[in-house]
Amino acid sequence: MGSSTSPAVGRALDVLSYLASRPRPVRVATLCRDLGLPRSSVYHLLTVLEERGFVTHLPDEPAYGLGPAAFAIGSADQRRDPLERLARPLLTRVAAELGVCAHLGILHGAETVYLLKEQPRMPLSLITAVGVRLPAHLTANGRALLAHLPPSQLRALFPDRSAFTTRTGAGPASLRELRDLLGAEKAQGWAEERGHVTAGFRSVAACAFDHGGRPLTAISVTWRDGGEPQPVARIVRVVRTAAERLTGRLAGRAPGAVSR
Repeated sequence: MGSSTSPAVGRALDVLSYLASRPRPVRVATLCRDLGLPRSSVYHLLTVLEERGFVTHLPDEPAYGLGPAAFAIGSADQRRDPLERLARPLLTRVAAELGVCAHLGILHGAETVYLLKEQPRMPLSLITAVGVRLPAHLTANGRALLAHLPPSQLRALFPDRSAFTTRTGAGPASLRELRDLLGAEKAQGWAEERGHVTAGFRSVAACAFDHGGRPLTAISVTWRDGGEPQPVARIVRVVRTAAERLTGRLAGRAPGAVSR
């Protein structure tokens, strides 16, 4: 399967493509069998890819899955102008309608990256400027996306407790806590954080999906906790509607929806 001009590069790409196509981490024996490669070659490729963050070793299984660097490259095209042009009018409308700060964000590894920010008439002083990165497990924007990742990808992004940094002392501190929180937020259709990023502020977010029903980007809003400009139920409804409209503009579909 590898390239005839650069066998090592071709084999590395074969490994990454194979791992990306699998719903769960893969054992070395399976890689060797399905790719037709010697065990020594596969171990060498995995060692190099793991050192650079493209694969993650899960010793408890034991198996390998995609790592944060692979996810970061996969999301790179999402930061292009078309996505921002399609989303900006929706964010502007949300900020004006609710009187809150609205954001568009994507996942970059285990971080949330903010691509757009729209302020209400009375701007809020927040750290979430365009280009800012924050731990995805702490932000509503990031968790709205994490909730729709497969378990193997979630494990690769958060391999141990050291991945669970904190800013205010609040937020999930382990993979089990994060899974429980994401499960509840996925079921309700939106994510929420209160004081996980900045004490005294509250955010809600909803995910927009691509044509394959995969999480692509999220719309979130932030306001001072306790100073809601609108009933929270209405804020959530407006954010979810905006995310659904963005999914439509992207020719996407929600998970489980029938593609046309």
